[in-house]
Amino acid sequence: MNNHQSSQSIVIQSKSGPGCLIRVLYFLFVGIWLGAIWTFIGWVAMVTIIGIPLGFWMLNRLPQVMTLKPSTQTVAVSLQGGTVIVKQPQVQQLPLFIRALYFGLIGWWLSAIWLSVAWGIMAVSGGLAFPVAFWMFDRTPMVLSLTRM
Repeated sequence: MNNHQSSQSIVIQSKSGPGCLIRVLYFLFVGIWLGAIWTFIGWVAMVTIIGIPLGFWMLNRLPQVMTLKPSTQTVAVSLQGGTVIVKQPQVQQLPLFIRALYFGLIGWWLSAIWLSVAWGIMAVSGGLAFPVAFWMFDRTPMVLSLTRM
């Protein structure tokens, strides 16, 4: 009998959501104007004490609102001593007090500039620089509060 215990992890990422054609049509007919309204309301909520949780929630979901971007789920599966263990690993975040201090001193105003630049790129590029603008929208939580996604 072998008493050797081994541990091997497998990470699985799954994405679910509509196809590319649906996402493009949604973006062109709904996502642009809804995203602009969503951005404005989310950022205004950020500068009010009571609206901070709503603002974070809204700005973290901006890519989904604009493009129906599928959410990604990561699952780690490991085998330990004959038992299968399934976990959803969490991204390591900076301490909350550091993130709160950053938000209060820098994040709230830098995020306004960041989002304005992203929307400006979308407006003047005629579609050519959309990947850059969407990259910026995806990074908004990091600029806002050093949140790692």
